[in-house]
Amino acid sequence: MKRGRFITVEGIEGVGKSTNIGFIRRLIEQAGFDVVVTREPGGTPLAEQIRDIVLRTEHDLPSQTEMLLMFAARSANVCTQIRPALDAGSWVLCDRFTDATIAYQGYGRGVDIETIMTLAQVVHGDLWPDLTLLLDTPVETGLGRAAKRSAPDRFESEQLEFFNRVRAGYLELARSERIELVDASVSLEQVQQQIAAIIEPYLGPGQ
Repeated sequence: MKRGRFITVEGIEGVGKSTNIGFIRRLIEQAGFDVVVTREPGGTPLAEQIRDIVLRTEHDLPSQTEMLLMFAARSANVCTQIRPALDAGSWVLCDRFTDATIAYQGYGRGVDIETIMTLAQVVHGDLWPDLTLLLDTPVETGLGRAAKRSAPDRFESEQLEFFNRVRAGYLELARSERIELVDASVSLEQVQQQIAAIIEPYLGPGQ
């Protein structure tokens, strides 16, 4: 059986990941592929419990602890959901993956990038996304949108300087051929036009 494709969506708060993941899912299903949608941290019952710990504002987590919790959740998600789905021929669409840890805990918190990459090798080895869509918008725009959704979680409560570092990290990562940059500062229709153009080559016959 042919292995499924692994696609991730990245970006700071307020870039529209959730809305556009639904759009991407429809594109994949319309092309005739089964798709499993998951998120990080989260995706499994255990990983969702870890997510709750990480996001609750009353928790004052040291940066290294936060990073280790991210990988603990990721390990559960990879072992019980992502790898099995890919091996079964399904596509996997994931809201964040290790690129987020590099951007948030690495660039944002100052955790050593080599340490993050060592843990990535332990947790998921050679499993990296076939395609990553990085939705990008100025920090002020993204945080303004996020503020309209709900009460801020522990990350959303961070200062502007933190998110500027995270965004800079993401843009540095976008130099990778695997990562496609999407301008998320424009209208939703324009954002989805960009996404469709990027993902279309992956959906054709023989892919």
